[in-house]
Amino acid sequence: MTDHADLIYTKDLKEALTGDRDARFVWLCNFEVERRWARSYAGLPAVQGSATAATVQRMEELGALLAEPGDHLLLDRPLDGGYRRYAEAIGLGTPAELVTRAPAGDSGTAGAVPESPELLGRLRELARQGAWLMPMGVSDQEERITRLTGLRLAVPDAATYEHVNSKIYSRRISEELGLRTIPGHCCQTVGELHRALDERLCDGGPVIVKDAYGVSGRGLVVLDSRKKADRLLRMVDRRARRSGDDRLHVVVEAFLPKRFDLNHQFTIDRHGRVRQDFVKQALTSGGVHLGHVMPADLDSAQRDELAGAAEALGKRLHTDGFTGVVGVDALLGADGLVYPVLEINARLNMASYQGRVTERFGREHGAALARHYPLRLTEPVPFEEITEALGPLADPPLDQDGLVITCFGTVNAQAAGADASFDGRLYTVLFAADRAGLDALDRRVTTALGGISPTGRTS
Repeated sequence: MTDHADLIYTKDLKEALTGDRDARFVWLCNFEVERRWARSYAGLPAVQGSATAATVQRMEELGALLAEPGDHLLLDRPLDGGYRRYAEAIGLGTPAELVTRAPAGDSGTAGAVPESPELLGRLRELARQGAWLMPMGVSDQEERITRLTGLRLAVPDAATYEHVNSKIYSRRISEELGLRTIPGHCCQTVGELHRALDERLCDGGPVIVKDAYGVSGRGLVVLDSRKKADRLLRMVDRRARRSGDDRLHVVVEAFLPKRFDLNHQFTIDRHGRVRQDFVKQALTSGGVHLGHVMPADLDSAQRDELAGAAEALGKRLHTDGFTGVVGVDALLGADGLVYPVLEINARLNMASYQGRVTERFGREHGAALARHYPLRLTEPVPFEEITEALGPLADPPLDQDGLVITCFGTVNAQAAGADASFDGRLYTVLFAADRAGLDALDRRVTTALGGISPTGRTS
């Protein structure tokens, strides 16, 4: 455990991207950037998202614990005062807040920044002082901010991000590099989807169809019968007939039996050097990210295979102009084989935001669990009520079992306009001596938070 002045995770990232460990970043945690990349690509019809826009918008607060105290964080509303004091008290520090004139609409904080004259003036001053814009990912919106303010991008341009974040790109370079790849197909027309489903369903077993730019369960469907496949194909065919356009951008893959999902992250610096950051066991359900367990239960050979894949992928991405953080979804098959690339997420990932937290509180041979806890509420809950419910569990986990709250804004995100009850999420990282200790701690936290009654008052 170290004090925030000694933490190096974010400093290492700054050096990799800019050559300056003390660079000042203006962070923009634009979680919905994939929607901008997807605009020109037809995916699956009528697939609904799994989380409300309000909750995803509030997830931008995860950047408060990744940024260093000398940095700035763009937000569409201020951090809760109680949560900010908490972050300071546990020794992580917090960045200065740069808040848009009004809460963000559908275009997110990046879309609200140009409509905030005073904020633009502050950003121009930071640009004159040499600050960099560090978004989760870059689209046309973030490029517009740089044009309006003079801030330099610490990462590549929007065209590069869009190119390398397609799941079609992921499959093609995985095959090109000779990495073990889940059997499947890239489909760019309706006809190709018909042929891919015919072939895969003939092989037996379920198949997964994924939008090239789907995320967190959006644009993903599991087909376990010919009947379901035919229903999907009819929808796709009807859309193509109506539009007169048969273009489609999806991948079709076999549904492999697995032991568990994995997430490994590496960073490509501006000179093309690749550094593997971590390997975590990912918790998912229906393609939706639920959390991470650290360390992943892998043997040395499996870890070596992931390290080799990271090096090869990083070199390949760099030839296409990408530098920065790359998170890769992978899996360990039921047969013990590592499939090192399910998809490439060349941007900050959920696991990225845990970097400084796990560096400060992680124990050398301990275990950690990053997850969110669902809350069912009928009115907003003050931050202090959360810590009161948790009791000693909310104390800094300094060489002891405990948790760190990594995002509070998502607890009350859906409160506005709710006629009755609403769903909240409390994002955390739990720390314990081992996996058994994590399981016990998780149960204690679940019980403690269950003491928050539906009326938003502890029982």
